[in-house]
Amino acid sequence: MKDLLDLIGATYAFPPGGLPDQSVDPDGAAIFTEAYALLPAGTMRDIVTSLLPGWHGTRAWIIARPMTGFAETFAQYAVEVAPGGGSVTPEPDPGAQAILFVAEGEMNLQYDGLSHALSTGGYAYIPPGTAWRLSNPGHAPLRFHWIRKRWQPAAGVDTPDAFVTSDAAEPIRWMPGTDKWGTTRFADPEDIRHDCHGNIVTLLPGGRIPFAETHVMEHGLYVLQGTAKYLLNKDWVEVGPGDFMWLRAFCPQACIATGDEPFRYLLYKDVNRHPALAV
Repeated sequence: MKDLLDLIGATYAFPPGGLPDQSVDPDGAAIFTEAYALLPAGTMRDIVTSLLPGWHGTRAWIIARPMTGFAETFAQYAVEVAPGGGSVTPEPDPGAQAILFVAEGEMNLQYDGLSHALSTGGYAYIPPGTAWRLSNPGHAPLRFHWIRKRWQPAAGVDTPDAFVTSDAAEPIRWMPGTDKWGTTRFADPEDIRHDCHGNIVTLLPGGRIPFAETHVMEHGLYVLQGTAKYLLNKDWVEVGPGDFMWLRAFCPQACIATGDEPFRYLLYKDVNRHPALAV
C-alpha cells in the first residue's frame, strides 16, 4: 500500500499536442452521445487549440463548454503558457469563478493584492468578482487545468473566499469501509457557499466505484494518472492519462481501476443549489 501511495501525484497528464504523421489510422476512440462524451488524449492536438483574448504566449484546449440539452453549467480548459506569458485580465465574465490546477511548471497567481507561487500539483479557487492575474515566471511551459462556472447566488449565502493549496497538502478521504477509493476535497464539502467542487478522485489498482452512480450533478473528469475501465451510461470504456469524460446530469457511471499504479482524475461537479424550475 505504501509503495502505491508513493506514486500518487508523481505525474499529472496534459494534452499531448503535436500532430500524428500520415501513417496513423484516423479511426479513434472518441465518442459523443446524448448522455456523455469521451475525448481521448489523442484528440487534443495542436490544430484544435484556441488563442484567448487578453492572454499572451498562451494556447488552450477547450474541452467542455455549456451546451443546451447536455452539460450546461461549466467550461473546462487545458491551458499552456510559454515562459513570460500569461494575462492581467484572464476572466471576461465578472460572474465566473475559477478552479485552477497545475499539471506542470510554475505559476504566479495574483489576487487581492497578494502574489502566490504555485508549482506542479498546485490548486487555487478564485471567486466571482475577483480581479486576478496569472503569469509563467519559469523557463519551461506552464500547463494547467482551468474550470469556469458562473457562481449561482442564493438567499443568505455569501460568495466563497479565494484560497490556494496543493494536492500534496490535502489528504485523501477514503470512502467508508475501503482504502482503495477516496477523494481529495480542496473546498470544504460542508461549505454551502460553494456551488461547485473541483476534486481529485483516487482509486488504487482493483479499487472500484461499486455501483452505477446516477445523480443530478454534471461532471467533467480529466484523467491525471493511471488506467481504468469506466462505465458511461451503458458502455464500458478503457481510459488512461489525458482522456476526458464529459457527463450530463443523471448519466450512470462506475469505475474499476486497472494497471499497477493509482488511477486519478480531476472531477468537476455542481452542488449545493436548487435546480432552476424555469429558464
